[in-house]
Order: sequence, then structure tokens, then C-alpha cells
Amino acid sequence: MSSILPEGYQPPVHVGVIMDGNGRWAKKRGMPRKFGHREGAKTFRTITRHAKALGVQYITFYAFSTENWKRPKDEVDAIMDLFEKNLDEVRDFIEENIRVRFIGDRSMLNPRLQEKMKGVEEDSKDFDSMTLILAINYGGRDEITHTVRQIALDVKNGILQPEEVTQELIQSRLYTEEIPDVDLIIRPSGEQRLSNFLIWQAAYAEYYFTNILWPDFTKKDLEDAVIAYCERNRRFGGV
Repeated sequence: MSSILPEGYQPPVHVGVIMDGNGRWAKKRGMPRKFGHREGAKTFRTITRHAKALGVQYITFYAFSTENWKRPKDEVDAIMDLFEKNLDEVRDFIEENIRVRFIGDRSMLNPRLQEKMKGVEEDSKDFDSMTLILAINYGGRDEITHTVRQIALDVKNGILQPEEVTQELIQSRLYTEEIPDVDLIIRPSGEQRLSNFLIWQAAYAEYYFTNILWPDFTKKDLEDAVIAYCERNRRFGGV
């Protein structure tokens, strides 16, 4: 349990973060949207470390969705360049015993970026102080479709019987595999929607919305979100 939180408050096991508002942050300052993404990357590093200090065991950041390819090409290119640069800096987390995972469809990503992602995952696979998950080219519906297609092939080939398809089986075939369901989803920037993020895993998640743009999101803001979560009564369909 974290000593930062009020006594008796247990942090969520798994926090999801929709990093929203980078472009608007830059626009308010008369700068191209890519500058907002650079500032947002700094916030990502700060919040990751503070989540660990709070006792969070898993944190998933929605970095790039399957729908984000619709954005202007120069912005997409800038984001991809930033990913590659930041992967070198993400390696710093390895020194802090943080495991790094990536979820999403990697097939559309630059092969060099894919290799870097694979290398970071391999080098951090045995670390256990916290697991950092980056959702890149990720979409909840895409993930479920991918999983259902795999299961359908196994049924077609006689590997599985239809009655063997359970929630537990589906869960085991998702990108998140052994990662527990998300407890708290934080979305800054004033938007109040899930945007195709962890649809299956968020079945009983608590949501925390704030008008703060992601580059301005601070350690104190994370603490406020976690405290709000701790003060809610999670019944999971019970009384």
C-alpha cells in the first residue's frame, strides 16, 4: 500500500489512461499539434513513475488507436517518430524494474519500430515492480475481432468445440492475456467517452474524467483520480 495515499486507501491494481488533449494543448499556444505530443510524452514518463510510487501494479496508456491513422499524415509521421525516440527512453524504466508490454496490431508499424518494441519486451520480461502497457495501433473492437477469428479457426479445425468457448478462453486470447481487467480509466481533456479503449477489460471499470489537457496532467491529478476511485463503492453487480 502506498504511503502517499490516505491511510486505508488501496490503489487500483490496473489503471488505464487515455492520453487526450495534446493537439489542443499545442493549438492554444499557437504551435503545431506535434509539439503537444512531445509535451504529452514527458507527462507520460512522469505519470508512469508516480503510478509506481502509488502502488499501481499495471498501467496501460492509450498511445495510438486504430482510428488515429485518419489524422493528417504529417501528424501521424511525427507521432511515429516520437514513439521510436521514446522507446529508447522507455528503456530507462527497465533500470527501475518495470516490465514493458505493447498491445495492438503491430503489422502496420515500421519494422524497425517493431524490432525495438520486441527488444524492450524481451529485456524487461522478468521485472515485477510494475507492468507498463502501451497500446499502439490498438482498438478494442479490433482486439475482440482478432480474438474471435482465432477461436473460430480453432473450432473449424477441430481443436476446440463450441461449448468450450468461455469468457475465460476469450480473455486468454486477448492482447492483454494474463493482465488483470482494468479497475480505473482516466481520461483528461474534457471528453467523456471510452473511444474503443479496453472494451472487454473495462466491463466493471470506474471512470474518472477531468478537463485538464494531458500535457498539463500532474502527479497531484493522478492522486486525485486514485483517491476518487478509492472512495467509490464497487459492487460488481451485487448489492
